[in-house]
Amino acid sequence: MELQKTLNWRYAVKKYSDRKVTDNDLQKIIEAVNLSASSAGMQPYRLFVIENSQLRKELGANSFNPQITESSHLLAFAAYENVTPEMINEYILHIAETRAIPVEQLDEFKTALGFFLGRTPEENFIWSSRQAYIALGTALIAAAELKIDTTPMEGFNAQKLDELLGLHEKGLKSVVLLSIGYRDEEKDAFAKLKKVRLPKEVLATVV
Repeated sequence: MELQKTLNWRYAVKKYSDRKVTDNDLQKIIEAVNLSASSAGMQPYRLFVIENSQLRKELGANSFNPQITESSHLLAFAAYENVTPEMINEYILHIAETRAIPVEQLDEFKTALGFFLGRTPEENFIWSSRQAYIALGTALIAAAELKIDTTPMEGFNAQKLDELLGLHEKGLKSVVLLSIGYRDEEKDAFAKLKKVRLPKEVLATVV
């Protein structure tokens, strides 16, 4: 299975070269994120592609993740803080338009989505954050298929990033970063190390 070879090839890169990811490949990764699995298809998160070097320098200040500034691009996954009636209405209208069906045909589905309105903002944010992580996994695999290196990161100043991108005004909070680029095999001590994973029989139990 070629995918297994690809996944064995990837690792969390520590040092990047100065080689840049092409816009064509970047768009492929973004499209993969857009096609990622999402509960109810709602995609309760947004993706920010950060190319601005000054912004990345500010974000990376006092961080133990040099990948924030050294990689070709930095992707930020931000989740919605809550699910609102407006979000549900917009989503229902989008489905109707995309599938060319009467919006009334989606009344039952819209009622089911009302489940989110009975939960607290905290509960909905936890849910939307998990959806963002599913998209992160898709981005990791899509990049690896293109032989583009990645580093997923939680160790960043989320409050600072939210301020820099004006996320609060958009009803969003950043949850995870993904740097993309190309490994520097000479400077990255992990580049040539064998991948360490559990034996399958330890990881997976068939019942």
